[in-house]
Amino acid sequence: MRKVLKIVEYNKSPISIRFANLVIDRIVVFTLFVLFGLFSSLAYQFFNIEFFLNIANKLSDINKIQDLLITSFLYFLYVFLMEYFIKGRTIGKYITGTKVISTDGSQPTLLEYFIRNISRFVPFDALSFFGENGWHDNWSDTRVVNIKNYESKKQLKEEINSLGTKEIA
Repeated sequence: MRKVLKIVEYNKSPISIRFANLVIDRIVVFTLFVLFGLFSSLAYQFFNIEFFLNIANKLSDINKIQDLLITSFLYFLYVFLMEYFIKGRTIGKYITGTKVISTDGSQPTLLEYFIRNISRFVPFDALSFFGENGWHDNWSDTRVVNIKNYESKKQLKEEINSLGTKEIA
């Protein structure tokens, strides 16, 4: 288990902001599905390409369980890839000014992002936020922090620690 810095814990994003991240990211994924349908229709209308339209038609005929599995998997891919390639952020986190970091203040590894996001498949993970942290945060040793607050407190701490040291010009 990693060291947990107090500065990370003190600047955790509140549950309301975490919920906003979830809602915004779900809207983004829903919008991607709508855009795929629009793209499929336009590709067929203008270029007579049936491939994408066939996929869209097959997706519209699936049952609830298949729909849940596909959308959950695509949401997992969206969050996992966005957080990994954009250094701890998704579109929802950009809008709310938050970011995923490790409990020791470092950038999470690929494995930590993977554990964080695969943990969301555990039933009742969303209810785990009624405790201190969500399961996917604890199991991956990560936290979602308010970037401005975290960076300003981190800078202040560094400035305090540098007091008394000799500056070389």
